[in-house]
Amino acid sequence: MQTLNNIKMKKVAVPVVKGQLGEYFGQCNHYEIFEIDEGNVKSVEIEIPPREDITKLPEWAANKGITDIIVYKIDKRIINLFTPFRINLFVGIPISSPRNLIEDYKNGKLKSDEIIISEIMA
Repeated sequence: MQTLNNIKMKKVAVPVVKGQLGEYFGQCNHYEIFEIDEGNVKSVEIEIPPREDITKLPEWAANKGITDIIVYKIDKRIINLFTPFRINLFVGIPISSPRNLIEDYKNGKLKSDEIIISEIMA
């Protein structure tokens, strides 16, 4: 099993609604952004995303230094907008607390819900 112990700094964002991963990407109260260095959480920031245009979120995330985003559901038209910014999306991840998700991320245990992936790609 691969872990993050041999990987340098990452910034992982989790869109949050009521203390949990938000159901829909872009429809969240805020993002919790975890800075992870050599497998350890070094800091956590709370950022409020721009709300006027969801297509601007990839650029916003890149400007924040975000390398990875954990999401449950996302519009498939938005996914490709992240490619030029080299931001990894973990899609279809079951809803849980940001801390639990980050632990799974660090330990290589994030697992997508195949039903959600099928819905998104339909």
